[in-house]
Amino acid sequence: MSTTENRAEFGSKIGFILSAAGSAVGLGNIWKFPGKAYACGGGAFLIIYLIIVALVGTTVMMAEFTIGRKTHKNAVGALRELNNKFAWIGGLGVLTGFIILSYYCQVGGWAMYYIVAYITDVATVWADPMAYFLNMLGANGFPLAALAWGLVFLALTAFIITHGTAGIEKMSTILMPVLFVLLIGLMIRSCTLPGADEGLSYMLHVDFSTINGTAILTALGQAFFSLSLGMGVMMTYASYLSSDDNLVSNTAIVCTLDTLVALFAGFMIIPAVFATGIAPGMGGAFGFATLAGVFMAIPGGQFIGMLFYFLLFFAAITSSTSILEGCTAFLVEEKGTERKKTILVLCVVLYIIGVLYTLSQAYMNIKGIWISREGLQFPIFGDFLEYLTDRLLLPLGAFFTTLFVGWIWGPDNSIEEATSYGKYKFTLAPAYKFIVKFIDPIAIGAIIVAGMVFGMSIS
Repeated sequence: MSTTENRAEFGSKIGFILSAAGSAVGLGNIWKFPGKAYACGGGAFLIIYLIIVALVGTTVMMAEFTIGRKTHKNAVGALRELNNKFAWIGGLGVLTGFIILSYYCQVGGWAMYYIVAYITDVATVWADPMAYFLNMLGANGFPLAALAWGLVFLALTAFIITHGTAGIEKMSTILMPVLFVLLIGLMIRSCTLPGADEGLSYMLHVDFSTINGTAILTALGQAFFSLSLGMGVMMTYASYLSSDDNLVSNTAIVCTLDTLVALFAGFMIIPAVFATGIAPGMGGAFGFATLAGVFMAIPGGQFIGMLFYFLLFFAAITSSTSILEGCTAFLVEEKGTERKKTILVLCVVLYIIGVLYTLSQAYMNIKGIWISREGLQFPIFGDFLEYLTDRLLLPLGAFFTTLFVGWIWGPDNSIEEATSYGKYKFTLAPAYKFIVKFIDPIAIGAIIVAGMVFGMSIS
């Protein structure tokens, strides 16, 4: 089992910030947030979202950061050291991340597949975007190419983390700035399209009459899931920090960067869909099929589409590396396994589950192995994995983490760790104590109830 003394550390503050932000910035920022902002009132939704990130997102992230940095251990080891009875919370997070990664790497592979398609065969993509997407997934034969690219994506993720925190840090310091440059460039191009001003007006117009309970829960769910909370990933990343790092400022910066990506994505997608008359949506069919209509309708669409899928790829790889690192750190430190062999075994199992996920999207439904609930778009197996993680395991992990920090370990201990025992100022410490004890459990509990009992799609 690893000791604190021989654990790796991030080489710089900016390296940690970009790595943590890369973990938080994922596919949900790019294709889920714009659709939710559109459906829930535009400008009013943005204000509610920002308030929730400031109140709930930052406090849950700081709670996870302080647990990890206090112990310099993986999620399970950290909670075990603070209170042995609650180590299972960390185990829940690791399990959640593992399940998410199994299908996340497949979607990352789809993004790579589309990068190549937009470079070499965009005419075929645009001839029938939905048919092209479904054929990639096996509606017209075995989805060999999609599975192959999923393997390439997973192998790249594994290669990066075989170099430990140095590999993650090097990747993040390159890809995160590139991601921001691409996103800002695409946003500017979108906002300057003829007819885009209507989309801009919609995103900037504040009408609180459009906000109801569903919109608030949607904003709460998006903010929560966008920040990679509830998987133990932020605990693991913080465990590689020096005890002298300022967790207060680090939390604020990471949450700000993640929120900016979501906002930029909103101002990239919504003006473009208004300009082209195509209604925005969320998820795979929107990201890989519906947006093709947007790219076809704007000048330079092939180039812009290629950049968009590079953007998706960068968002996916920075998140996948963080999740795989969390799973690997758990096994290496808790079970004493060798790091490279652990990564290999994890990847084999992840790929097997991921293959089932991709096959279930179309191929197994066509073959009658699985019967879809609502046609090709919503296959049962994919629904099950995403429902299990997004609506149940992720919020449960964060719910129990906030209860642990708020009522077991104590917010005072968390504040001491965040400020390096008084080295840094934390003027909002009283508010943090109140929120982590009361507001966070109530808010996250609302997500769980809404998702499970009322069936709201808030993730």
